[in-house]
Amino acid sequence: MKLTLEQNPDLNLITGYGADHLMINKVRHDGNLIVGARQIVPGWATAGFDGLTAEDFSKILDLAPEIVMIGTGARLRFPPHALLRPLIEARVGFEVMDLGAACRTYNVLVNEGRAVVAALLLDPE
Repeated sequence: MKLTLEQNPDLNLITGYGADHLMINKVRHDGNLIVGARQIVPGWATAGFDGLTAEDFSKILDLAPEIVMIGTGARLRFPPHALLRPLIEARVGFEVMDLGAACRTYNVLVNEGRAVVAALLLDPE
């Protein structure tokens, strides 16, 4: 799916996505990643949803977010509560959504100037 939004050249915006890729500022990225307003962290959660670890969620905190959009692929799936513990203990808000909803919500919040990151999981065939 292609997303369209007024583009601020100083921000990382998600301009499209598919089952096997993300487009950030019209540049294709293959694989799970974390994206923030000015950072992209490739290689996040390389084992996919079923292989998520607490360490994967700890890496999100390196970007000092206020809120995290967790995109779980084509369908909404909730990570085990224990894995979210690093975010909870750091008092960082989070929302779990399917990939599309997480991408759209991230774009809105980052354009509002919020300290938001999106941790995004793909569903490659």
